[in-house]
Amino acid sequence: MKPLIGITVECEFDDSNERSNGKVTLNWNYAACVAEAGGSPILITPLTDLVGIAPMLDGWLIPGGADMDARHFGESNHQEADIMSPLRWEMENELYGLVNPNLPILGICYGCQFINVKRGGSLYQHLPDVVEHNEHVGGTLQTYTLEDSSKLFDVTRHEEIHGKSYHHQAVNRLGEGLSVVGRHSDGTIEAIEDATKPFYIGVQWHPERTPQDEATQNLFNAFIGASKTYSETKA
Repeated sequence: MKPLIGITVECEFDDSNERSNGKVTLNWNYAACVAEAGGSPILITPLTDLVGIAPMLDGWLIPGGADMDARHFGESNHQEADIMSPLRWEMENELYGLVNPNLPILGICYGCQFINVKRGGSLYQHLPDVVEHNEHVGGTLQTYTLEDSSKLFDVTRHEEIHGKSYHHQAVNRLGEGLSVVGRHSDGTIEAIEDATKPFYIGVQWHPERTPQDEATQNLFNAFIGASKTYSETKA
C-alpha cells in the first residue's frame, strides 16, 4: 500500500451562504506532486476526526496559505497581513499535538512558517520592511543556497535550488531545535529543518509549482520515501 500523506486544506466557513456554507480548497499541484512521488494524498479538513486520522498518517504535507494570526507568536498583526481562517490554525495545531513526533513532515511556504512557530519561533510579518524590496511575491523565480551539511542538501542533491516565491512573510526568530539550511541572497531564510528527525523540513518557496525541476522531484521523492519507511516501521 502506498504511504498515506495527509494534506491539511484551506477552509472558510460561511453560514450566510445558503448554497455552500463555505468551502475547503487545495491547489491540485500539492496532491499531484505527492501522487507522482508514490504517495497517496488524503485531504484533511476541520471536520475530519483528527484523533482517528492521526495514527493512520505516514506523512504530513502542510501547504501554503494566507497569513498566520501573529498572536500565535506574541505580536499584533501587521497592517498588510491577510489572516487565514482560525479554523485552519485550530485544525493544524490540534493535529500537530496528535501525530507521532517522528512522522515525516514537509512544510511549504505557510507550512514552513507554521512548524517554526510551533517550535517557539516568530515571523517577519512583512518582508519589504526588512529587505527593502518586494521580489518575494508574485511567483518570482529565485535562487536559494543550501547548507551542504544539511539533510535538505542530501535529499535534493543540489547546493543551489531554483524556486518560485509567493510570500511576504518569512522566518524571523528560529524555533527550538531547528536549523537554517537555505537562504536567499538578501538573507531571507528559505529553508529550515530538524536533522534529528527522519524528515522534518520546511521550505519557504513553492516546489509544487516547479514539478519538472530535478531538485523538486528529489525533494518529494525523499519525503515519500521517508513516509514509506515510517509506514513500515509503524506496521
